Amino acid sequence: MSTVNPQPLWQPTAERIAEARITRFQAWAAEHHGAPADGGYAALHRWSVEELETFWKAVTEWFDVRFTTPYERVLGDRSMPGAQWFPGATLNYAEHALRAAGSRADEPALLHVDETHDPRPVTWADLRRQVGSLAAELRALGVRPGDRVSGYLPNIPEAVVALLATAAVGGVWTSCAPDFGARSVLDRFQQVEPVVLFTVDGYRYGGKEHDRRGIVAELRRELPTLRAVVHIPLLGTEAPDGALEWSALTAADTAPVFEQVPFDHPLWVLYSSGTTGLPKAIVQSQGGILVEHLKQLGLHCDLGPEDRFFWYTSTGWMMWNFLVSGLLTGTTVVLYDGSPGHPDTGAQWRIAERTGATLYGTSAAYVMACRKAGVHPSRDHDLSAVKCVATTGSPLPPDGFRWLHDEVRHDLWIASVSGGTDVCSCFAGAVPTLPVHVGELQAPCLGTDLQSWDPSGKPLTDEVGELVVTNPMPSMPIHFWNDPDGSRYHDSYFDTYPGVWRHGDWITLTSRGSVVIHGRSDSTLNRQGVRMGSADIYEAVERLPEIKESLVVGIEQPDGGYWMPLFVHLAPGATLDDDLTDRIRKTIRTQLSPRHVPDEIIEVPGIPHTLTGKRIEVPVKRLLQGTPLEKAVNPGSIDNLDLLAHYQELARTRP
Repeated sequence: MSTVNPQPLWQPTAERIAEARITRFQAWAAEHHGAPADGGYAALHRWSVEELETFWKAVTEWFDVRFTTPYERVLGDRSMPGAQWFPGATLNYAEHALRAAGSRADEPALLHVDETHDPRPVTWADLRRQVGSLAAELRALGVRPGDRVSGYLPNIPEAVVALLATAAVGGVWTSCAPDFGARSVLDRFQQVEPVVLFTVDGYRYGGKEHDRRGIVAELRRELPTLRAVVHIPLLGTEAPDGALEWSALTAADTAPVFEQVPFDHPLWVLYSSGTTGLPKAIVQSQGGILVEHLKQLGLHCDLGPEDRFFWYTSTGWMMWNFLVSGLLTGTTVVLYDGSPGHPDTGAQWRIAERTGATLYGTSAAYVMACRKAGVHPSRDHDLSAVKCVATTGSPLPPDGFRWLHDEVRHDLWIASVSGGTDVCSCFAGAVPTLPVHVGELQAPCLGTDLQSWDPSGKPLTDEVGELVVTNPMPSMPIHFWNDPDGSRYHDSYFDTYPGVWRHGDWITLTSRGSVVIHGRSDSTLNRQGVRMGSADIYEAVERLPEIKESLVVGIEQPDGGYWMPLFVHLAPGATLDDDLTDRIRKTIRTQLSPRHVPDEIIEVPGIPHTLTGKRIEVPVKRLLQGTPLEKAVNPGSIDNLDLLAHYQELARTRP
């Protein structure tokens, strides 16, 4: 990769740099904690990783984190996995998320938008009141600290209230979007054994109503630990027998009582994609998420009380949890429930306009879809409030940067960011005081010692290597659910480089400090910004009698697109005709979600495996990307090397 410094696409003005919260933080940290006053972001970042404990102490002081009992030290143990943050401290995440209610009671905390695109506000006072009422009802239902509370909900205010009420009582939140099929939900919720389920009767998407009452009934049958089910009548139906009404639980005028829990008390469970079996149930802590998100949203995203924060997401993606944390900075959070492209491809820009979004986040795939569809955001909408457009889910291609610059505004801050469900945050991305170069993330984030390593653990500059993090982050998982000896957690991140987090992305750290993400170095599917597991697809498809075996891979395209073919090895006598193709697609859509449906279904003579019987997804992906066979796979590890020739030929002949 070239190490020359091209002209940046965007450069913050001196005024913008001076006004940025990260600039004020650096000056304050220099005065109070010995941070470098000069040298800009690069010097601040170096200090934040070299003086890790001092940096995180400074973050808690700058954002006035309320510890009800003080911590003994910042890091009790810094070894990974198992780093111990702020031992002795107690606090509550929800208490911090609702602090703005004290000074801005009548201003909007939330703006809810559906496919009508008309924003409806929920004030800070009303949000706090509903959380207080629901938290009291949860306690009355017997929910105690550590109990799991689940939501089968779209991106609506009720989901935010349920999360915050759960956190207020010390419960552990977990959610899935209602486009998930029953099997996908049960694979997640059955692991954590929830005691309460919040659910809608259905949802609206693409101008249509989708009734989910049958799925909800199945969830109730298959989750024997449930003590209560709470019905939210999004489509206006009656509550099913034995379910509680949302309106009754949130009607009281009750001040919230915030359970003070240890810093490392679990806040929520997020789920990996389930590539090699059941999704990993990733547990993050109240304190860890609180301080990480204050840093990320308050410093990197430059959010404060005057801002409006819109990110297109669903409750099944970590970006929803990240979005809700905008409340920590006193920011108004925009919740959009609906199709990203309804009634037309430009829908998200219309929502940004109507809500006055100052930071608008979306997926790289959506940006490229707008470019392809000939959308003209600034011509058709007033986007003068938008200071930053952020993208994640996959790397934003160079053409995406140029399109945003040309079609939104020349002085637009474009923030391509990259992180993961695993930390519910970013490793690299937005820095309001740095220039933006086409195709690059601005810099590694504060407190994150991000490096690119070769297979032997040697750091690389201007060369492609594995994304590693060499020091602990507060939002790293405290554990996985049902992983008593920690072996699954260890094997997920620390198997390759002992004591060092390996994430599974190919990256380049440039000599000027920016970051380039090249996509996954493993077989995780990543479509429209949502990571998905191949195992779910195999389970659904291979129930069909005509399918002997299948293989799915996802491949980043040079134009920013994403090609997800499904290869099928048919049973004797079966034919891949239109009828079978349609049934495969319908099965996947019904049992999983529309997002899981492949772009192409291709018949192959067989599926290659390792000698231990595992399907070899990564080598097939590399072959389809044009990697020579001898570099894509270790021939001695494959059960039938001849089968790979078919995929190699496909890569050669595919347009």
